Amino acid sequence: MVIGILQMDIFLPETGSLKEKRWIVKSLTTRIRNKFNVSVAEVDSQDKWQKAVFAVAHVGNRQAFTNKLLDEVLNFARGVKQIEIIDSKLEFL
Repeated sequence: MVIGILQMDIFLPETGSLKEKRWIVKSLTTRIRNKFNVSVAEVDSQDKWQKAVFAVAHVGNRQAFTNKLLDEVLNFARGVKQIEIIDSKLEFL
């Protein structure tokens, strides 16, 4: 069993309030969850309106597949116009 965890530090340059941030975060987490069948949550910086930290987790039986899937999630997030990926980290347990 392989557990892959992708952490993404995200900058939201166009948000002016926590309400706007919540809308973008909820939309992005739902899209990632539905498209890739992974677990995703905002895990830090909930009180900052221009920053978010997401954790995306996938459990599988092959590290190569989990690695490829989480890379696809990262590339998908990079394509979202409302956000910028500041940093990302991928680890396996």
